[in-house]
Amino acid sequence: MSRVSTQILDLVTADQIDCDALESAFDEATHEQRVQAIREFTPKIQKRLFEAAEGRRVDIEHIVPSEKGSLEEVIHEGQNTLPAFRKFQKRFCRPSRDQRQSNREVLWGYNHQTMSPFTGPGYFVAYEDEESGEVWIDYRELPTERPDEWPKIISNKARLGRFVYHGMVDRLRRVSQHCTIGRAYKGKPMDAWFVLVRAD
Repeated sequence: MSRVSTQILDLVTADQIDCDALESAFDEATHEQRVQAIREFTPKIQKRLFEAAEGRRVDIEHIVPSEKGSLEEVIHEGQNTLPAFRKFQKRFCRPSRDQRQSNREVLWGYNHQTMSPFTGPGYFVAYEDEESGEVWIDYRELPTERPDEWPKIISNKARLGRFVYHGMVDRLRRVSQHCTIGRAYKGKPMDAWFVLVRAD
């Protein structure tokens, strides 16, 4: 493991997480080093990091930079706290201009993971929640279009998705320019956390 990846792990396993120092370490790292580090994040680390990141505002610019074109895919590598299938990706894009909403700015996306044939792609709409300063990934809403290479949009009530995605909202907090920490909610907080690293 690289020196920078080890430094990140040291920071997230410290008695108290110094979020500013952690952000600097992530910003110094390459994409490969960031991903290498999060692959070592245990469920305990992710839970502590989500709590430590409370109040650290994130916006959709962190998720999909504004220089990206309409329907241009941005991939975030993910690590979750499930017992198995812990590696996944969340893929995001900005809507085409004629599909943008006048009352809020949104992103569209889905979950790219090995269980998709059984759970469905898990499509969502992402937006900023002003009160919490978080980005909410809302599986209760579906995009109205998608990039050509993405899977067909289906209801999150379909297949086993009704047990996984239906009624769920993921709430993201900022760790660094490229990294966010999230927790799943279905009305109330779930014992399910995940960390994301955006590709440059």
